[in-house]
Amino acid sequence: MTTTNDTAVTANPARDTWNVLTRELKPVFRDPFTLIFSLVQPLVFLGLFAPLLVGSSGAPVGETLQWFVPGVLVMIVLFGTGATGSNLQYEMMTGSHERTLVAPLARSSLLIGRALKEIVPIIVQAIIIVLIAWPFGFTINLPGLVIGLALLAVFGVGLGSLSYTLALGTKDREWLFWGVQQTLIFPLLILSGMLLPLDDGPAWMRAVATVNPINWVVQAERALFAGDLGAIEVLWGWLAALVLAAIGLWAGIRAMRRSS
Repeated sequence: MTTTNDTAVTANPARDTWNVLTRELKPVFRDPFTLIFSLVQPLVFLGLFAPLLVGSSGAPVGETLQWFVPGVLVMIVLFGTGATGSNLQYEMMTGSHERTLVAPLARSSLLIGRALKEIVPIIVQAIIIVLIAWPFGFTINLPGLVIGLALLAVFGVGLGSLSYTLALGTKDREWLFWGVQQTLIFPLLILSGMLLPLDDGPAWMRAVATVNPINWVVQAERALFAGDLGAIEVLWGWLAALVLAAIGLWAGIRAMRRSS
């Protein structure tokens, strides 16, 4: 039966979401080197920006990494999940997505399963970056690490959902997808204090940063990796990530149900 009504298509959306999730993860497990290769950019930032920060601030390397590494982890999520909608756009351009739509699956599961898939690359890449920074003086607080990874996962689900929503909205106009994505991603990166502190920046930049949800996620990650689990920044970071995930999933599911 091919209808867009979730309840008519299946009585088990949880099972459908799991099936979509496992389908999306198969290419990741078949070619794990893709995850490693995608770490080239974060490692370049880690290797080039960190020494500059040490030189400009005069702080010890370990202290600088304690500030910088959490920002790099958020950057991995921003660049990785922010571009993941291009995979769905490719499926739409090749006709693969249309064949998926007529399968006896809940439309919502087609979005949720894809979004949840982003959690695996996020966690694997984040752990690799942390382990690389560890011998150079980066301190790992285990409870902070676990909570920080969970926060990154929620943030990634939200951002990935928005990326899929953008792909569904632009359809076969690949140039439009990348135009919007690139226009948004770099201002969000700079105005989050991810790579450089904004304390000495213009007042307008600091004002914009206060309403940038990515800024709050970055600050929460820094507090968590420092072991300050009860910091107010952690609360604001979780709130920002949860709101972003809720909006992303709502918009993505709505767009998926309307797709044809």
